[in-house]
Amino acid sequence: MKMLRIEQLCKTYDKGAEALRGVSLTIEAGEFVVVLGKSGSGKSTLLRCINRLVEPTSGRIFLNDEEVTGASPRHLRQLRKKIGMVFQQYNLISRCSVQTNVLAGRLASVSTAASILNIFPEADIEKSRQVLDRLGIAEKDLARADKLSGGQQQRVGLARALMQEPQLILADEPVSSLDPATSRQIMDLLADFNKQDGVAVICNLHLPSLAREYGSRIIALNEGRIVYDGPATDLSENELNSFYDSQ
Repeated sequence: MKMLRIEQLCKTYDKGAEALRGVSLTIEAGEFVVVLGKSGSGKSTLLRCINRLVEPTSGRIFLNDEEVTGASPRHLRQLRKKIGMVFQQYNLISRCSVQTNVLAGRLASVSTAASILNIFPEADIEKSRQVLDRLGIAEKDLARADKLSGGQQQRVGLARALMQEPQLILADEPVSSLDPATSRQIMDLLADFNKQDGVAVICNLHLPSLAREYGSRIIALNEGRIVYDGPATDLSENELNSFYDSQ
């Protein structure tokens, strides 16, 4: 089933930089897609346009045949409940507890007044404990987010996304700030969500080895255009490496 459909997506920033140029693609329910591309290729812009953290210049985006582009604020709030976002720099509220950060994943599901007062149903609080336990950091629920290691903070980011019970997770370079061992742990968790929960994943990556290992499908961008879309197994090592910045 085609869960996500993107048609001729373009994004030009205020200073004239063209980040996306006519990108069209579909994502099936349950896919694990890795997006590759050198710096400035449009990877982050693509992910952020999907949930309209960045407003596209033109083109159309559909989630389960509901249009994301042009959706009213109220409709967009409902659509975003189905899309979890995992950020490179975690995007946690540093002074707040782990539990509070995880419960932020339920903000679209509670009333405005409740969200302002940080009041959540007991069922959501219990679910947050279960999610943290699944990610191996249940004992950190009352710790301040800024007291955690980078890997632990990214687990909190994953927990926040899971609290939405999403159909799609957008992961924007989720392991670029982590050491190799921790990077693999985070990727294993994303793979688990994909396989066990049936959540589709679109993940920007900067490591060729992880892209080949975790991506069932690879989309490569160059200067805002798709230059490859297919199985990782169809790419040679040199072709795969050509989509990355040299170190």
